[in-house]
Amino acid sequence: MTEKKVPMRTCIACRECKPKRELVRIVKSGDNIFVDFTGKANGRGAYVCNDANCIAKLKKQKGLNRAFSCQVEDSVYDAVLEAIVGKKD
Repeated sequence: MTEKKVPMRTCIACRECKPKRELVRIVKSGDNIFVDFTGKANGRGAYVCNDANCIAKLKKQKGLNRAFSCQVEDSVYDAVLEAIVGKKD
């Protein structure tokens, strides 16, 4: 029997390639940007490590602006940080 292939994704903050299940998906659907913990929401997705330091780096580098090719407000970055850190607890 052959092993199943593990899907790999790249974190947009630290640029490390990790298994998809270790990362958190951020989705842009229309004008909304939100965290998708299921990994199945419709829209353009970008992946980031499930780590506060990586999310802080994401905000500093304006990674969502590059990933989604649009202006992303600082409040969206704060909401993403709050959603991910709040989910860990």
